[in-house]
Amino acid sequence: MALTARRMEPVTILQRERPMRPDILLVLAYFALAALGIIMVYSASAPRLEAFGEDPSSLIRRHLAFVGIGVVAFVLSSAIPGRTLRTMTPAVYIGSIVTLVAVLFAPKLAGVNRWIQIGDFQFQPSEFAKVAVILVLALLLAGAHDRLRLGHIARGIALVTVPAALTFFQPDLGTMLVFSFIAIAMLFVGGTTWRQFAFLLVAAIVIAVALFQVGALREYQLTRLTAFLDPTADLDATALYNQRQSEIAIGSGGFLGKGLFEGTQTNLSFVPAQATDFIFTAVGEQLGFIGGAIVIALYSLLVWRILAAAAAGREAFTRFVAVGVATVIVFHVFVNIGMTMRLMPVTGLPLPFISAGGSAFIAMSIALGLAHSVWMRRSPVPE
Repeated sequence: MALTARRMEPVTILQRERPMRPDILLVLAYFALAALGIIMVYSASAPRLEAFGEDPSSLIRRHLAFVGIGVVAFVLSSAIPGRTLRTMTPAVYIGSIVTLVAVLFAPKLAGVNRWIQIGDFQFQPSEFAKVAVILVLALLLAGAHDRLRLGHIARGIALVTVPAALTFFQPDLGTMLVFSFIAIAMLFVGGTTWRQFAFLLVAAIVIAVALFQVGALREYQLTRLTAFLDPTADLDATALYNQRQSEIAIGSGGFLGKGLFEGTQTNLSFVPAQATDFIFTAVGEQLGFIGGAIVIALYSLLVWRILAAAAAGREAFTRFVAVGVATVIVFHVFVNIGMTMRLMPVTGLPLPFISAGGSAFIAMSIALGLAHSVWMRRSPVPE
């Protein structure tokens, strides 16, 4: 009996699979930011809670639980392959729209419709909707096959307008701006021509002016958007007071900072929301310029690794996902830190992985995990 060998087709280099290895720099930056966030949340909240006769560790215990859930979410989302993610995207987008509608009918918390109370946990749908918008835009742009036509742009704007409008009615102007920035950045990277891009900017300006003219913005929103530009504004009557206190806190930290739990502005509760929106003031006051520079360096490292993943992605869809994740992190960091230094208006956007807030930490961890998944399944061909 003759021995025969089955003929095997040659495997091209593009079909080869790399061993799935994590991006050590990205993972280290993520854990470093999360660890720093734990320290700063505790140092910013414990003295205030103790002064009011409450358990000084109550907030940090909740934050630690959310960090644990976020780390698990990061690991699980890192394991999702691009094909599965592409299949999941329509359901994820529709689910996010359903939750954004549901939150408008939920009982108000702090006078707004941004959270759904589930036991002791306050679920904020708009944070997870950011991930859904990135996915659906990536799916749209990948289907354009590098030829972005007016129809693709129109569909992209429509897909973003629905969640943006729903968050505007909560009201949550800051998140609406995040959606807008994601759309502009991803459409630009997706191949928008300069003429189309100029049209998008003009349309955005017209819509913004229209919102002002028809009185769609509430008085406190207008104050937040304009007060930081007016140095003569009444500090006691506007949101400028919060930013002024934040400036004092950061400036008083100097080069090396006052040390943990030694910040007078933080300990005496002059800065509002110092464990959430204004957490960077605690960094600046207690850790000084060096601490603030380290935080910015960690974010820069994180964004660099995400963009490296985007450049090495095996398919257009996952590359666009990574670009979207980098975009949302950059926007959050720029606006949040700029807000504490009175370079940007107060918008309520948290500082990723550092601010206290369960929904924000978990949603951002999922987004980072999806970008990490792109790197783990990157193309074996350099460049």
